[in-house]
Amino acid sequence: MLSVSVCRWGLAALCTLTLLPGHGQSRTQRGKAAAPARVSSWITTADQTQLLQPQPSGLTFQAEAATGAVIEVDDSQTYQTMDGFGYCLTGGSAELLNAMGATERNQLLRELFGTTDKGIGVSYLRLSIGASDLDAQVFSYDDLPAGQTDPTLARFSLAPDEKHLIPVLKQILAINPAIKLLGSPWSPPAWMKTNGETKGGSLKPEFYGAYAQYFVKYIQGMQKHGIKLDAITVQNEPLHPGNNPSLLMLAEQQAEFIGKHLGPAFKAAKLKTKIICYDHNLDKPDYPLTVLNDATARPYVDGSAFHLYAGPIDAMGKVHEAFPTKNLYFTEQWVGSRTKFEGNLGWHVKNMFIGAPRNWSRNVLEWNLAADPQQNPHTPGGCTECLGAITLAGNTVTRNVAYYTVAHSSKFVVPGSVRVNSTSTGVLPNVAYRTPGGGHVLLVLNDQTSPQTFSVRYSGKNAQATLPAGAVATYVW
Repeated sequence: MLSVSVCRWGLAALCTLTLLPGHGQSRTQRGKAAAPARVSSWITTADQTQLLQPQPSGLTFQAEAATGAVIEVDDSQTYQTMDGFGYCLTGGSAELLNAMGATERNQLLRELFGTTDKGIGVSYLRLSIGASDLDAQVFSYDDLPAGQTDPTLARFSLAPDEKHLIPVLKQILAINPAIKLLGSPWSPPAWMKTNGETKGGSLKPEFYGAYAQYFVKYIQGMQKHGIKLDAITVQNEPLHPGNNPSLLMLAEQQAEFIGKHLGPAFKAAKLKTKIICYDHNLDKPDYPLTVLNDATARPYVDGSAFHLYAGPIDAMGKVHEAFPTKNLYFTEQWVGSRTKFEGNLGWHVKNMFIGAPRNWSRNVLEWNLAADPQQNPHTPGGCTECLGAITLAGNTVTRNVAYYTVAHSSKFVVPGSVRVNSTSTGVLPNVAYRTPGGGHVLLVLNDQTSPQTFSVRYSGKNAQATLPAGAVATYVW
């Protein structure tokens, strides 16, 4: 079982956070930090005895010989700027949050999205445009009886999101107004599709223009609610038409849709929302490369988005090499409810929170934020084993493995942080950042079966650290 008792995140740990040096400085400092003497650290262990646990004594940088493997952080070598870390706020997640008591919900949202020492600073959310498979039912914003069409979108309405999703988003924005939001559709309205169904089928060419305006109306409608979309992807998992809802959209079709319809529609409406292509597995990098190689589509495309249900994480780097001016995003990975905490902790941190940024991703998102104890709600045919980052049983909150995988980055790597060079030791996967205030963050995984003692080197000095087998640590100075 991947659940962790709410009691493990106790007041004592929260109080300790405020006493440790270094944490939170990057949110307020300006300018490059001087060479530090001490390093604060937070650890999560595979056996769950420590869960984002602040360590009682900091590490010390000293002018002495290194011990064990050396991870050298060199902030003179910089890479991409980070947009944030977070989750997919599914309609089902919003429904469960909205069902909580007002006081309990506010407390939880402040923990998730707050940037004080008591919050984990989630800074990026993915939303579904219409229903995802983790909504209680399938819907679009322009559903019609069979046989009817609405090419002018006269019946377009965000009403399905106004019940749960939009109210929760407004509460989140009140806590963190700078959070970035990404929208992704699982399916267009069924009347736009070749099979007339919510599941499968393809977008009819005669409705390319109408579907482009569907995106425009969505973005403008959310803006009227005070909700700004930083970006959209054109289609969630365009090569997986077996979900409910879903759509098959081949790379050539997506390129044509973007280049001749969606991009021009955004330009005409003067929308600044980024257009991101693909949004599917890393085993098919040829898909985004096909879109980016299309001269008509390319000017409108900000970059490509990926999932890791198939393929290697370093395929992201290969797309970057082909189009270094286009951005990369990691937008989804689930946790199965029948899998174990210890296996997920190391795999997700190694591949997603270390591997994706080291391959130029600007963000990292786990899949659903919240589910109930039976992994509900979901559509008929939707995912029945998607474990939320938190499990909600009314007002009772259980923090699961994805809570901690995200928190180890989101709490410390604030938006605007820049990835910097750090040594790949072969036994201690890691990634490092310089924060906007000149601080530093280093995320390290011990993926070995025994404890590892190693040295963190910065500015010519070494700090000795030890990590238990399978543990994850964030070091801040």
